[in-house]
Amino acid sequence: MTVLFINPFVFAAALPEGGTITESGGYRIHTFTSTDTLTMPATKTVEYLVVAGGGGSRSAANYGGGGGGAGGMKTGSVSLSAGTYTVTVGSGGSAYSNGAGSSIGSTVTTTGGGRAGGNFGNASTGGSGGGGGGTPVGEGETGAAGTSGEGNAGANGFGSSTATNRAGAGGGGKSAGSSGAGVNSPTNGGAGQASSISGTSVTYAGGGGGASPDGPYGTGGAGGGGDAALAGNNGTVNTGGGAGGPGSGSYTVNGGSGIVIVRYQI
Repeated sequence: MTVLFINPFVFAAALPEGGTITESGGYRIHTFTSTDTLTMPATKTVEYLVVAGGGGSRSAANYGGGGGGAGGMKTGSVSLSAGTYTVTVGSGGSAYSNGAGSSIGSTVTTTGGGRAGGNFGNASTGGSGGGGGGTPVGEGETGAAGTSGEGNAGANGFGSSTATNRAGAGGGGKSAGSSGAGVNSPTNGGAGQASSISGTSVTYAGGGGGASPDGPYGTGGAGGGGDAALAGNNGTVNTGGGAGGPGSGSYTVNGGSGIVIVRYQI
């Protein structure tokens, strides 16, 4: 009698590949902290988290830097057809620039966080908008708008002819915007939003805090937003947090890079 040995692995369905792969709670999870590819051997519905890079910030002598806006954040589920998708993880913005967008091919895209104000240019719109800087003339720089479904607006800075009265405002976050700065009263960055897609609850996309020229300093929003300080603080990498505003002086502060996570039931 002939015995036929069947290797069960030959008939096992091929699984998606790409990123760092882990398993938790009955899910297979693909985490992308830099740009890579996701290969889908067959059509499958997946859950996703896509967070763009946070906006940067810079100030000048006697200005109060605003906080950078958080990178745009989207969560949900989508059916991905068989094929290879470029997964883009956006970098954080520098002093003069917005963060870069993150995406899963053209299927899910997010907008980079808006840069903050602080004499070197007004705050910019983004996934969440940058906060306005504190200026020596006028009413302070205007905060910028966020993108619907991705984040919130940054707030207005406070301007004054008296240096100790100036204050920058915080950048917007995924869950909340910042509030407007007052007399020597910079504001905190807007809060981000928690996600458990990785198997652990992590908060992403917090806005950076705003700064007065020589303090006090606002704190970054939960979710990687940088705290304001004399030299500012960068947004946390792979959270999409906005840059924390710097006080008096020419300091360059960067937003945090983004992240993309995809999971599906095993």
